[in-house]
Amino acid sequence: MQIVVDLNRCQGYAQCVFLAPRVFELHGEEALMYAPAVPGEQHEHVRRAAAACPVQAILVGEPAGDRAAPSGAGSPADAGPSSGAGGGRAGVDGR
Repeated sequence: MQIVVDLNRCQGYAQCVFLAPRVFELHGEEALMYAPAVPGEQHEHVRRAAAACPVQAILVGEPAGDRAAPSGAGSPADAGPSSGAGGGRAGVDGR
């Protein structure tokens, strides 16, 4: 399982920190830190945290390597430019 927090939406309510403290940490009032790759034993906690987020800022999915590509799928070059998003350490307001 992979997660990304949309830092443009996140308002720092910290519900994710209460429900999945091994994945999300709030440092100060504005810095949310999280692990983009979620360990198996934390999947249910993260699903609950995503559901509890008042602004639905937590995006949950599977890594691209964990699912088979549909037949006829194009090459990675066909996918377009990468946004560089992927979680990590950032301020809640996206700075």
